[in-house]
Amino acid sequence: YGVGVGPGDPELLTVKALRVIRECDVIAVPGRNPMETVAYQIVREAYPEIEQKELLGIYMPMTKDEQTLQKNHEEGAKVLSRCLDKGKEVAFLTLGDPAVYSTYIYLHKEIQKKGYEVEMVSGVPSFCAAAARLNIGIAEKAEQIHIIPASYQIEEALQLEGTKILMKAGKKLPHVKEQLKDMDASVVMVENCGMKTEHIYYGTEQIPEDAGYYTLLFV
Repeated sequence: YGVGVGPGDPELLTVKALRVIRECDVIAVPGRNPMETVAYQIVREAYPEIEQKELLGIYMPMTKDEQTLQKNHEEGAKVLSRCLDKGKEVAFLTLGDPAVYSTYIYLHKEIQKKGYEVEMVSGVPSFCAAAARLNIGIAEKAEQIHIIPASYQIEEALQLEGTKILMKAGKKLPHVKEQLKDMDASVVMVENCGMKTEHIYYGTEQIPEDAGYYTLLFV
């Protein structure tokens, strides 16, 4: 199972996610030390009994190098396969929703190719949680919504009509901020939505030069 645990607030874990986590023999997370991962810490607040589960850390490097990523995904799938071959059910925790820019989806594909049964459990996406936190709507009537990975080229995407949601800005924030300066658009940035380190910034000028990986902007 690829289990979406939401953006950070443990109260946003779904009933289904908690049921699957309870029922699974093994809890897998993206990281060398499972207990230090954000996904694990979110679930532990809602379900302390997770500490009694067998934990499996799968390292997922932060790189765009395709060869490195492919090798890592294949290795991760092998580790998961060994658990499945023993008849164990595995819940792989992933932030937000497993279908949206998740670390899990690559392992999902590898495991599926090997012939194992896989299932995704939806989680609350970060941009939905952030909109609720801000008490704003993302789109109304015929307005369009565009989900944009901010760590790539964004110039053309920013010219699209409707609401632009820039996800995972992180290290690219200075470049993103520069692109937004000349735009006639309202901008709100949410960092670490639902976590204790949450920050909200209104307007391009308020946006800091650096921010955490879990940063998104509404334009």
